[in-house]
Parts: sequence; C-alpha cells; structure tokens
Amino acid sequence: MKCTIIGITGGTGSGKSTFTNRLKKAFPDDVTVIYHDNYYRCQDDIPFEERKKVNYDHPDSLETDLLVEHLKKLKAGESIECPVYDYSQHNRSHETIHVEPKRIILVEGILLLTDPRVRELLDIKIYVDADADERILRRITRDVKERGRDLDNIVDQYLTTVKPMHYLYVEPMRNRADIVVNSGMNDVAFDVVRAKIRDLLEEE
Repeated sequence: MKCTIIGITGGTGSGKSTFTNRLKKAFPDDVTVIYHDNYYRCQDDIPFEERKKVNYDHPDSLETDLLVEHLKKLKAGESIECPVYDYSQHNRSHETIHVEPKRIILVEGILLLTDPRVRELLDIKIYVDADADERILRRITRDVKERGRDLDNIVDQYLTTVKPMHYLYVEPMRNRADIVVNSGMNDVAFDVVRAKIRDLLEEE
C-alpha cells in the first residue's frame, strides 16, 4: 500500500485542527490523523506545579524521535501505538491509541516542520496562517473550554513562551511549506487539497 504523509502546521489557534478535521471528514475511510501534541514528553518525575512552567512551545518539549519512528513504520505499512497527552495534567497519559496505516496520513502540529527528519518524511507540507489576535482569542476559548485551564495561566503562558516561540520557531517554517492556507475555513484551499488527495487515492 502506497502511503502519502501530509503535514499540517501553523501557529496556535490558526485553524490547523479545523482544516485537518475537514480533510478527515471528506475521506473518513482513507485518512488517519497523528497529532504531534501527543508526543509531548512524559513528565512523571516532575511535580504538577513545575510541569505548568515548562516551555511547551520549544521543540525540545516534544519526543520527535518517537514521532519519526512512528511515521516510518506507518509508511512501511506497520501499525503503531500512539501516545496520548493529558493537557489538564501537563503530562503524557498512560494510555495509547492503536493506529493502523492508511493511504493518507495527516500529521498536525505547531512545531512539525522544525525538525528536518520530519520534513523529509512529509510528501506535502501545509502551513495554516491566521491573524495573531484571532489566534490568541481562539487559544483562550479552546484552553478554557476543552483543556481546563484558567485565564491567568493561559495569558502568562502566551506572553512568556507561546508568542516568542512562534516568531522564533513557527513563523520561519512558513517558507518551508508547499501550500500556505489563510485560515482553516478557506474553502478554495480546502478544495485544492481535497482534489489532490482524491488524485492520490485514485493512483494505483
């Protein structure tokens, strides 16, 4: 089985997940999704209050070695046990998700393109862009509603790590992308990528 890996990246709150979910919904039987966020390092040996202070927007916070290993296995037709990250605990869960290889693998993450080994494995690289004000508002809404975070912690994290790391590590990766999408709800860009995936699925 020929496997195509598509990377979807961009700043926090840019619409990556929206774009990814639209593609998954369009091809439910042929697409599987891997989230780079699930590869945040296990921090069982660090107290909760200290885990809250970790810079999660730096590439070193992620076990990208394991992601690279898993992508290679999927590309080779092997299944993987993907880690699961618990945002409320700032730590990796003890559960895993069994992932079977499919024709199209979508990999989503803010820091996805910072590692040359990952870039080499991606057949298509997509950068989802959005205005900075929109991104922070979306992040606040998401983190409060979905991840059990308090507003003060979100704002402090954004100003001390998220914003500076975005300009240092994420924004420069825009030039590494094959396609730059203006928001996850850009229908024209979505139609272009959907058509490309359809062509790939029709190939032998």
